[in-house]
Amino acid sequence: MIKVKKRKILLLPGDGIGPEVIAEVRKIIKWYNSKKSLDFEIDEDLVGGAAYDKHKKPITDEVFYKALESEAVILGAVGGPKWDKLDFSKKPERALLKLRKELKLFANLRPAICFKQLVDASSLKPEIVSGLDILIVRELTGGIYFGEPRGIKPSENGERKGINTHSYTSSEIIRVARVAFELAEKRNKKVTSCDKSNVMEAGLLWREEVQSLKDKEFKNVKLEHMLADNCAMQLLKNPKQFDVIVTDNLFGDILSDEAAMLTGSLGLLPSASLGAKDKNGNLRSMYEPVHGSAPDIAGKGIANPIASILSFSMALKYSLNLEKEANNLNLAVQSVLDDGLRTKDILSKGTKEVSTSQMGDAIISKLQ
Repeated sequence: MIKVKKRKILLLPGDGIGPEVIAEVRKIIKWYNSKKSLDFEIDEDLVGGAAYDKHKKPITDEVFYKALESEAVILGAVGGPKWDKLDFSKKPERALLKLRKELKLFANLRPAICFKQLVDASSLKPEIVSGLDILIVRELTGGIYFGEPRGIKPSENGERKGINTHSYTSSEIIRVARVAFELAEKRNKKVTSCDKSNVMEAGLLWREEVQSLKDKEFKNVKLEHMLADNCAMQLLKNPKQFDVIVTDNLFGDILSDEAAMLTGSLGLLPSASLGAKDKNGNLRSMYEPVHGSAPDIAGKGIANPIASILSFSMALKYSLNLEKEANNLNLAVQSVLDDGLRTKDILSKGTKEVSTSQMGDAIISKLQ
């Protein structure tokens, strides 16, 4: 078998259950190296609270430059009560914002897929969520989370005022909308763009720019505009009407969490944060599970590693151009679920409980 060039993968386990679930990803990467001669080069370092404990900052310059030089960054999770009282600039989550901003990861992809084996775990009726397959594309480096001015300032009468600025440029809107349209072309050719154009000028610009891009470059894709609050309602009422949803940073944060919970299995959902391709066609990217650091179960060996493993599958597809291997990994996960193996978070009557490590081993056995 022909050896391909080494591809650098940076693992950032982070905090809480992060190290446990990333350990299973590392096992799978090593399996690909030994069995498929893919020769990934693995590096691993600290981020979030773990980095603060050692370096007094949530991410060091050294780790940031490692991320710059990697084909893909796989993150576990960051944060926890231990670091809640830190100054805002030193909180574990600031590492995430720095990576997203400085790597220019402007498009966040979050699938909301209802696994057929877990359809009864959803809080909605099976007929509403069965077969659900939505992809939410969230703008990640603009909007209210990054806009200036921002801060907490003294006001009149001894009060304080909190200020955040919601702003977007045409180019910021167009580049994330293009990602959504291109993905929709490979799916069911439908995009729903969500905004609040009825009350926000930035929302009106969003709607106009998305429509203009569709008219110029994506005439074969159906485009629907929807107010973000209506989208939140429609996700509960009739979620299967959606294919690709594109929206801004704030609404994307909220709507993607809502869509994730429709599936009843937060521990199974991955995400990808993508940037623009460089002159060599390489894509800056970071992949992470949707779930948090879950410090209450850290160290117990019961965390679900599937979301992290599926995040690596997204890396195989989008950053490493190995779509066949990504599909095989997805099928291995499905096969393990078909066998009735479950971590504690998705355990139900008639299924068998396995540990974090046993779930990883079972998925590798299916790859074999």
